[in-house]
Amino acid sequence: MFKVISFSRLIKYVAILTTFISLGVYECAREYWKDDLAIVKILSIAPWVVLLIILSITTEFVSRKLWKISRWFNKSLFPDINGMWKGEIVTESGGKIPARARITQTLLYTRIDLHTDTSRSITLETTPAFEGGQYMLYYLYRAIPQDLTRPPYTGSTVFYVRVKDTWNEKYLELSGHYFTDRKTIGRIRLRQESDSTKDDGSFY
Repeated sequence: MFKVISFSRLIKYVAILTTFISLGVYECAREYWKDDLAIVKILSIAPWVVLLIILSITTEFVSRKLWKISRWFNKSLFPDINGMWKGEIVTESGGKIPARARITQTLLYTRIDLHTDTSRSITLETTPAFEGGQYMLYYLYRAIPQDLTRPPYTGSTVFYVRVKDTWNEKYLELSGHYFTDRKTIGRIRLRQESDSTKDDGSFY
């Protein structure tokens, strides 16, 4: 799955942090033991520092905190869309189907678990983007019908990620058109109800 930030830039940041933290730990250890430790000791410290940094930035709690801080400095960074979403799917015939989604997003991937009362979808690929001043999310999925006699099918959606700001509330909205390999089309709109990824959005 696509990442929210540049992977090459993330590697550079990890390398820089590793260098400074390793030097800091080395200086603290040398001060604590009052001994002139060999600088080669940094080579034994660095792998553990890298492990700690990688584990930190790949966990939801830490990555979302870093994300919030980073967006404060860089407003163009993709918004945090983690949480529970509710909305509806409008089919080409005009029918409306209630939908719920749980979105789990870290700095490295985005997963959307989309549910209706007749099917559930799993994420095949997601690509966050910023095009023409608009946040977008390219979403490829496989839908599995509740009726096991009906075969699964593949679909794609280009979501527009919008911040809706009314006179009494402010919230995130995803909206876009979908297309499936069953030759069906339609529209989908979801509204973020909470930023928690722990809730269950399934209908069955």
